[in-house]
Amino acid sequence: MISTEDQVYIQKVLQGDTNSFTVLVDKYKDLVFTIAIRMLKNRDEAEEATQDIFIKVYKSLSKFQGNSKFSTWVYRIAYHACLDILKKYKKEKLAISLEDYKGNEVSELESAFQILVQQEQQELIQKCLNLLPYEESILLTLYYYEEQSLEEIAKVLSISSNNAKVKLFRSRKKLETILRMQLPTEIIENYERRNEY
Repeated sequence: MISTEDQVYIQKVLQGDTNSFTVLVDKYKDLVFTIAIRMLKNRDEAEEATQDIFIKVYKSLSKFQGNSKFSTWVYRIAYHACLDILKKYKKEKLAISLEDYKGNEVSELESAFQILVQQEQQELIQKCLNLLPYEESILLTLYYYEEQSLEEIAKVLSISSNNAKVKLFRSRKKLETILRMQLPTEIIENYERRNEY
């Protein structure tokens, strides 16, 4: 399940090559930060948590057995570390700046209007995701933005695949409800008209 490239770097780290760990950090830091910012909703705390998470990954690397993707193992450590932080700070909720979210890169051929529309849609989705409880927000982020399978998400969240599927369905419904409340009526009507045919 583990990629050959990751396996090579993990072996080098276990043999004492710290530069190889830097490669792994560079590869997964954005993904870990995404989980941290979604759960902690504070950029400074997320940055600090990301550093702490990679320290845990480094110290636990010898325990990684390769039964799942390395990314899943890292996500799981990140998820549980953020849960611990939330428990410690009694689930303090701080606003996240939408500007901190880095969406998908946009091709150079798209018009300025299309870019603006996409940015507005991403901002709206991020705003609505932040209104969900953190576990639901993480679940949707892992599934849609990080393209993790239900099995991988189940491992990260320490739940069964069936439970992940049910939670994903419910989370989507909640997000849809929130989006409907946030979107202008004419956009919803246009969308529903297009889907009638």
